[in-house]
Order: sequence, then structure tokens, then C-alpha cells
Amino acid sequence: MAEEITPTWEEVARRHGRKIYNFAYRLTGNPDDAADLVQEVLLRVRRGLHTYTPGTFDGWLWRITRNAFLDGVRAKKRRPTSPLPEDDRFSLGASPSPDTVLSHVRLSEDVQSALLKLPYEFRESVVMCDVVGLTYQEIADAVGVPVGTVRSRIHRGRKMLRDGLAWTR
Repeated sequence: MAEEITPTWEEVARRHGRKIYNFAYRLTGNPDDAADLVQEVLLRVRRGLHTYTPGTFDGWLWRITRNAFLDGVRAKKRRPTSPLPEDDRFSLGASPSPDTVLSHVRLSEDVQSALLKLPYEFRESVVMCDVVGLTYQEIADAVGVPVGTVRSRIHRGRKMLRDGLAWTR
């Protein structure tokens, strides 16, 4: 088995940046919050890369992403925010990058809305599996739970999604 080589920060940003953004967007439901989360993750990777010991790099990276998201959720609870006045929003406007637009288009608004209604543990597992494409073992390593728990969360999360997306009669 080949020995794993620790990637440089630039390689991490180039190879995993889109996946991190896609995962972050599916968790937050907001492109600005997702971009902020990606920046925070890449900063944490830069600070911690020298202490990384070769092993499961994907698990390490997704654990950082998950922890950064949870830290952000906790921080928002401590400091409430108020939206900008409507007339100020027009002066901010830079158009989104093509990658940002593409990542928004991949899941319909109905699916994204249903994802955001899932309890965090189920949403996290479903997104890591179905959007990011991680294996059950990689998800278990990133989240710190047994593989059986991951399987259960994905199964139950998908069922909740189906129920949330079912046509009302």
C-alpha cells in the first residue's frame, strides 16, 4: 500500500474547494454563509496542516468542515443579527461566480428547502453521502459515530426527504 503524502494547502484548496462549498451550501442554505464557512475551513486547514499525520485525509477535512459549521451555529446563537435595510442591498452587488451558480442549480429549491428542514444530524449525513459522495466509513470518521449510526441516519434522512417532497393531495 502506497504511503499517503500530506498535500499542500494549495492542493487542498484546488482539489477540495468545490466539494467543501457544496457541502457548506447544503448545510447552511445560504451562499454567503457557505462562502464564509469555506474560508474558515481553509484557514483551519492552513493552520493545522503541519500537524496532520497521514491517514484518512478526507475524514480529517470533513471533520474540520463539520466543526467549523457547528462553531458558526453556536456563534450565531450568541450574537443575533439583523438584516440590512432593503435599499442598501443593491449597492453591495457583485454577481456570483459561475461555480457558485452551478452549485445552486444542482439541487432544486424544493430539495434544498426539504434538506434544510431535516434535523442537523440527518442533513449532515445525507449531504455527505449523496451530495459530497463520501463513503459510510468516511462519514463515520468525520462525524465520530459508528458506521451503523451513519447508515441509520442516511436511511431515516432520505425517508424524511421523500416525505417532505411528497405531493400533497
